[in-house]
Amino acid sequence: MESDVNRRSVIVTGGTKGIGYGIAEVFAAAGDHVTIVGRDSATAAEAASRLAERGGSVEYVAADISRPEECARMAAEVVAARGAIDVLCANAGMFALKRLAAMTEADYNETFDLNMKGCMFSVQACLSPLAASGHGRVVVTSSITGPITGVPGWTHYGASKAAQLGFVRAAAMELASQGITVNAVLPGTILSEGLQALGMNLDTAAASIPLKRLGYPRDIGHAVFFFATDEAGYITGQTLVIDGGETLIE
Repeated sequence: MESDVNRRSVIVTGGTKGIGYGIAEVFAAAGDHVTIVGRDSATAAEAASRLAERGGSVEYVAADISRPEECARMAAEVVAARGAIDVLCANAGMFALKRLAAMTEADYNETFDLNMKGCMFSVQACLSPLAASGHGRVVVTSSITGPITGVPGWTHYGASKAAQLGFVRAAAMELASQGITVNAVLPGTILSEGLQALGMNLDTAAASIPLKRLGYPRDIGHAVFFFATDEAGYITGQTLVIDGGETLIE
């Protein structure tokens, strides 16, 4: 697919590992100027170094996007370094397991602060440069869990991911007049560090999916990349499920 997406300034929050790393990898391989964002400087620096080997120009910003002031600093640093923000991949998130009976306010706040508040305020921080680009793109990483399916132990996670879609639709309407599109991807079971840390049987999980494999972070990256192209410029407020057919099973 030919597009003038190449050489855009792209931010990927939570881009140091997992799905975020896969998203950053796709944009970097296409030759874009990619900035990954993570809380830990050493981890972010190491990830940026590996991504740069794939091509493109890759830098990092260490920031905690659950804090609005950190989102503002992130955007300012990227504009200072790159001169623009064309694409924001609002990907950072967490999915710690906690049963409802044991849920604390701290558990709830931690999840919503990163998954929902971090998403909203990272977009807010980037609004001016996204509008100035003339083809601003926001792509949110939500999940099939919450909007479509439910998983025991993830009531707070599922609620935060469903909330993101309400944000996507309203923001898409608010920002359309500025030429900014806002869309979301809904990953299914993706092979990542976070999934492996849960200790589930990955072979059993793969066997339950119609395509008989787990997704890879780059599978999500390619979908996000599509939403960032000029060819997708007439799509906004929409969601795309990338799950190997997982949600088709009764």
